[in-house]
Amino acid sequence: MTRPLVLLESTAMGLLTFSMNVTLDGCCDHRAGVPDDDMLDWFTRLLEAADGIIYGRTTYEMMEEAFRPLARDEKAPRAVGAWARTIDAKPKFVVSSTRREFAWNNTTRLEGDLATAVKELKEKAPRGLLVGSHKLAASLDRLGLVDEYRFVIHPVLAGHGPTLFQGQPTPNVLDLVANERLPGGQIITHYRRKPRE
Repeated sequence: MTRPLVLLESTAMGLLTFSMNVTLDGCCDHRAGVPDDDMLDWFTRLLEAADGIIYGRTTYEMMEEAFRPLARDEKAPRAVGAWARTIDAKPKFVVSSTRREFAWNNTTRLEGDLATAVKELKEKAPRGLLVGSHKLAASLDRLGLVDEYRFVIHPVLAGHGPTLFQGQPTPNVLDLVANERLPGGQIITHYRRKPRE
């Protein structure tokens, strides 16, 4: 039995949470994990609790291709359909220097300086935001904008990349908030950035 999801905190400025699937050896290739219903249900609850999600263009387009049609597919499996409908309904913010038009509803391109745009977005999102792209999350982490980290660690040794936070210039020591185990053997870890001294 899993513990209930610890929701994103409500603050004057919402928290930015980086959430990602990762294998035991650090691979964050979405094809390397164990995608079962319990994992999808967990991600659905996490997104339902937030005000929106930020993507880089590449990840956004992958999600758009996979889940936009499924949000309207009455024959989609239950957990996949619930996740697709949730992401379809949520505000989606895209960081892109090349794409400006978006057919997927509730999608907005973040304009201007990345740090300024994300700070302004956080101020308008008291329930918090998720970031779902590992390269973008690394950039935001270097800017000190990621507040929390929620990783679903899969019982897999992928033997290849990409890996999280490649090229991180300095260690980032975190505080453990909670962890839980899903029936499929995945471990969910919830960490928070330590206050800067």
